[in-house]
Amino acid sequence: MNINKIHIENFKIFKSFDLVLNKGVNILVGNNESGKSTIIEAIHLALTGLYNAKYLKNELTQYIFNNEVVAEYIQSLEPDKENKSLPHILIEIYMDGEDLAEFEGDGNSQKTKSSGISLKIAFDEKYQKEYEELVKIGGIKTLPIEYYNVLLSSFARDENITTRTIPIKSALIDSASNKLQNGSDIYISRIVKDFLESEEIVKVSQAHRQMRDTFVEHEAIQAINEKIKNASKISDKKVELSVELSSKNAWENSLITCIEEIPFQNIGKGEQCIIKTKLALRHKKAKEANIILLEEPENHLSHTKLNQLIEDITQDHSDKQILISTHNSFVSNKLGLENLILLNDKQTIKLNDLPYDTFNFFKKLSGYDTLRLILCKKAILVEGDSDELIVQKAYQVKNGKLPIEDGVDVISVRTSFLRFLEIAEKIQKQVAVVTDNDGDYENKITKKYDLYKDSVVVKIFADNRNSLDTLEPQIVDANNKKLAVLCEVLEIQNSKYSTADKISKYMQDNKTNSALKIFNSDKQIRYPAYIDNVINWCNEK
Repeated sequence: MNINKIHIENFKIFKSFDLVLNKGVNILVGNNESGKSTIIEAIHLALTGLYNAKYLKNELTQYIFNNEVVAEYIQSLEPDKENKSLPHILIEIYMDGEDLAEFEGDGNSQKTKSSGISLKIAFDEKYQKEYEELVKIGGIKTLPIEYYNVLLSSFARDENITTRTIPIKSALIDSASNKLQNGSDIYISRIVKDFLESEEIVKVSQAHRQMRDTFVEHEAIQAINEKIKNASKISDKKVELSVELSSKNAWENSLITCIEEIPFQNIGKGEQCIIKTKLALRHKKAKEANIILLEEPENHLSHTKLNQLIEDITQDHSDKQILISTHNSFVSNKLGLENLILLNDKQTIKLNDLPYDTFNFFKKLSGYDTLRLILCKKAILVEGDSDELIVQKAYQVKNGKLPIEDGVDVISVRTSFLRFLEIAEKIQKQVAVVTDNDGDYENKITKKYDLYKDSVVVKIFADNRNSLDTLEPQIVDANNKKLAVLCEVLEIQNSKYSTADKISKYMQDNKTNSALKIFNSDKQIRYPAYIDNVINWCNEK
């Protein structure tokens, strides 16, 4: 059983949004404020009724509504304007699987026969008269939340369902949060109840009761209670210290989980994330199909621990649906770019139709910064460190700032240009390739990049003179009339390196060091024409 789609209306950043999910792993990526966390919050809210670890019915606030929709409503109340209806929030969860007959119907926004649930936060019509009086008085500047109600129903139009009857359970794991997530931390705060059989739970409850009896009968407690009893002006009734047993499951609130004798909430956030994820993956309740919602697992985790967590996810999710938000290229590469969902301007792009060998390449060589390409405004792909430094310096000289400050990312991809260009073409990302001709422009440039010669997003920048096969002789050639200045920048003696060939040989033998000296120097040199051209391309609107 799994979620195949989520529909959102007027919840936080989204006015109207649909997302189709994979059955297994889903990787949400996008820039800040793109809506990754909102999607996770919406799913968890619909399945549990919880928002920020509290039941939304008791914590309803205007700030979960879309700002634009609220503003439109407030403005409509001004004189001489047609009043808009009070805005609502709708979260629909479309489900796939067996035994969903009681959730099947057309009671959804699309009026299609599907299985699922709807969570609606809307005006309660029983307050209609009060609301009309409020509008007459005027001066409404905020949403009258006091007249709202939270309704949960199935697509079969059954309004008697509760979050407990929903067959899909969500586990929200946020390693960046320092708050316990109540129901979403069910695998920790209520680990005993979920993993033990009913007769074992009875034994735990009885042991807890015996602990209470031992506490009350202890001579120190009896002495204190006697002192309280004899104290004047406290109460006419018996007052004493005891252990809480008044609720049916009192033992749940007084038991804690310890790791190496340390309370769970006091261990490192990274270790908490790993433990909660492992427990969620291994949870085997027969009638429950779980979706694990994992927010930015890279937080608080070393590279080794992150790799360990990803291995656990990839090996143990066969009966689980997983939704992960991340800014980490290693996470997205390792879990598979075919599972990636890019959020951009409230729209989604998937990469699942790229060639299999491209997915496999980045999965095996997961250190490549694929998300830098995906999330930047424009990208310049270069071969190595020296090219990266020179392009950045040329950009800085022309624009007075580094390219990243304008959203242009210069990314070293070694020899994997074509793999990155497949992604760029798919997501229509403006990308430039800055590369050497390696002494064979026809084969290394013209034929190699023939597929992209008419591309509107991919541009190739290289010099067509085979005699100038790499960056270093290109720089020397561009400064052939000011070789002395170039020697000063490189901090080498002009008398020793008196010819272009000697300077070029030195630079090729000291590639990164030479590029770093050029990058750090205040003296101006000229840059090869193809480098200037890529900077001009960056500055195009």
